[in-house]
Amino acid sequence: METSKSRRRTKVYFDGGCRPNPGMIEVAVVIRGATYLFDDLGQGTNSDAEWLALICALRQALSLGLDDIVLIGDAREIIDHAGEALRTGQAPHAHAAAVLDLAKQVPGTRIRWIKRAQNLAGIALAARHPR
Repeated sequence: METSKSRRRTKVYFDGGCRPNPGMIEVAVVIRGATYLFDDLGQGTNSDAEWLALICALRQALSLGLDDIVLIGDAREIIDHAGEALRTGQAPHAHAAAVLDLAKQVPGTRIRWIKRAQNLAGIALAARHPR
């Protein structure tokens, strides 16, 4: 029987952006090789897009019934602020509050930063806009 200690955390990659900045927000989430794209998120800045990507990642994890996840993104500022909110339970703004509310529903939620070139969600978004 598999125990929670022997089970690996599910990696949930997320990335968001807008074209131009500010502009229409687009988000990608990658879980277990499946890519989920979200285009109807309104207008905002790249920072808004990254927060919304994190929120979409948590919603997608919930919809799949996942727990014990690690959220993986490449926007250091968002990772740092979201990590602080998860550690302290304090949300300085609406995006962080949404992350906290969703994370409470996904036991074992962690968050970490990776390089942009390693972010599968970022790769999926970039593929939508070849140069």
